[in-house]
Amino acid sequence: MEKTPLFREVQRFRQPWIWALLGGITLLLLVLGPISWGGLIIVGAIAGFVYSLRLRTEVRADGIYLKMWPLHRSFRRIAWSEIERYESRQYRPIREFGGWGIRWVPGKLAYNVRGNRGVWIERTNGRAVLVGSQRSEEFVKAIDEAAQ
Repeated sequence: MEKTPLFREVQRFRQPWIWALLGGITLLLLVLGPISWGGLIIVGAIAGFVYSLRLRTEVRADGIYLKMWPLHRSFRRIAWSEIERYESRQYRPIREFGGWGIRWVPGKLAYNVRGNRGVWIERTNGRAVLVGSQRSEEFVKAIDEAAQ
């Protein structure tokens, strides 16, 4: 296994609308009557969890590695022999997958954190994987380099 990946990207959920939504819920809990400590603790736990989430993507000599921490303790690997075709593409996260995160729809799996660009990977088993990326062109170039 190669020590230095050809491509590495770490993405985090830092979109302002997420934090505005959580802040709005907190404000509502504070304004609407007696303070609900249980509600505040739940919103705080959700905020802490969302803040800790990160998608780490790497292209190494033996495949593509994905990890959504803290949901995955170790990397998920897609070996080169499992990949039939791949391309950089634009997608619609809500329409195609129902949102962001690790999303599953029949025959497709998506790992996405933000934006609408990613790398579409068609696997030999018929299942497709979309990996969201802020640097999808670089990602594809690294795959081209490693897969040769």
